[in-house]
Amino acid sequence: MKEHRLLWPVKVMARVLEVSRSGFYVWLKRKPSELDLFDIVVKALILTAHKRSRETYGTLRIKAELAAQDHHVGRDHISRLRKELKLVCKQRRKFTATTNSKHNFPVAPNLLDQKFDISEPGMVWGTDITYIPTDEGWLYLAGVKDFGSKEIVGFAMDKRMTQGLTQEALRKALSFRKPLAGCIHHSDRGSQYCAHEYQGDVKTAGLIASMSRKGNCYDNAPTESFWGSLKQELVYHYHFKTRTEAQAAIQEYIAIFYNRMRRHSSIGYMAPSIYAESFYMEKKSA
Repeated sequence: MKEHRLLWPVKVMARVLEVSRSGFYVWLKRKPSELDLFDIVVKALILTAHKRSRETYGTLRIKAELAAQDHHVGRDHISRLRKELKLVCKQRRKFTATTNSKHNFPVAPNLLDQKFDISEPGMVWGTDITYIPTDEGWLYLAGVKDFGSKEIVGFAMDKRMTQGLTQEALRKALSFRKPLAGCIHHSDRGSQYCAHEYQGDVKTAGLIASMSRKGNCYDNAPTESFWGSLKQELVYHYHFKTRTEAQAAIQEYIAIFYNRMRRHSSIGYMAPSIYAESFYMEKKSA
């Protein structure tokens, strides 16, 4: 009876696989092939990349991550192994704009007109504000993104959404990266960006003001895209008890993960800061 219990699963498996029982035993005892061993190694690499990317990388980014480690694996091969591992990326959710465009400040023209294919870092900076929920209330985050390198060059956080918040983000950006002469500063029409003092800072820095059309989030799509990544990859997966807790997590996400680790498809699957530093080094040595 005991022997029968051991044999019946083999009978079932042999029937399912449409092979003889003896052939199934041979398969069980055989040594793994080179491809089997290779797949085991690649699966481990894929799992590491998946976890390192905080479950955000699809097939192409994982392919680039493995290639950077001198492991060159085809896209279809990676796709098959990801399915076998049942790996899925975190899903994007919707979010809403925060700034208030109902004011009497002057509005700058839209110089970009949704032309976001920027060839060099320092040519266009986009800026915006978003908010993060905590048990203490909203935490507001102002960011400045370089459309050329995809790098977040400056950001600031506070419990209030003020002009001072946007000014601090801009000051940090200017101290971190020196924009090219005539760099376009693109924002929405929020009062925090249209205010005379803020626009004075923009002019003093030698930046050229540009603003989205009223109520058109697509006019600032690269910055909106970053908010989507931040919320999809971090905010929606954590419950922040305090603003300080949220600030620490966001600081780490932007400065360490997004800028220095997260690969971006439009810059050759490089991390934004790595791409920017490489660009400026080449320009300096030229």
